[in-house]
Amino acid sequence: MTKGILGRKIGMTQLFNESGELIPVTVVQAEPNVVLQKRTVENDGYEAIQIGFQDLKESRTNKAEKGHAEKANTAPKRYVREIRDAELDGYEVGQEISVEIFQAGEMVDVTGTSKGKGFQGSIKRHGQSRGPMSHGSHYHRAPGSMGSIDAMRVFPGKKLPGHMGQEQVTIQNLEVVSVDAERNLLLIKGNVPGAKKSFVKITSAIKAN
Repeated sequence: MTKGILGRKIGMTQLFNESGELIPVTVVQAEPNVVLQKRTVENDGYEAIQIGFQDLKESRTNKAEKGHAEKANTAPKRYVREIRDAELDGYEVGQEISVEIFQAGEMVDVTGTSKGKGFQGSIKRHGQSRGPMSHGSHYHRAPGSMGSIDAMRVFPGKKLPGHMGQEQVTIQNLEVVSVDAERNLLLIKGNVPGAKKSFVKITSAIKAN
């Protein structure tokens, strides 16, 4: 069954393991999450738990959010997500989830919002090749052909310049290097999506062997 927690990306650092190997790690602060709701097949058509992270300011909440949070005896949360296929019997509404649900050596999937890059060309956005940069060339960093002449239109999905980044990205099969329960920290090997202080969702790896 799947388990997960919400947290905030603090930044990156590095550790040495027992054999002296240098390991780059991302530090994620995951203060205790609160179970806000349990989704069941009978009521919702699927099984999941809804968890919330970080209290929301009173001025930024509405009546619906307050009422929803009161059922779990907590304050409205800023970051709310669902963990699908969780073991519903192991959770109760209002229960707190800490980083201790994970152990060092476990494999996890991390979902976050990638850094925004603004409007970028097709070379940076899609990794396309450029043309010759010499004086005689009239083709340098343009997108190139728009497609066949017969259609007389640009087909949907054509890789063109546009907004890059600021989208949901999931990196799979990352290893949990260390769990610091006292400071609510998870140290995950490698990098995870997003800028510093951005929210991330950490779940059990669905493709782990």
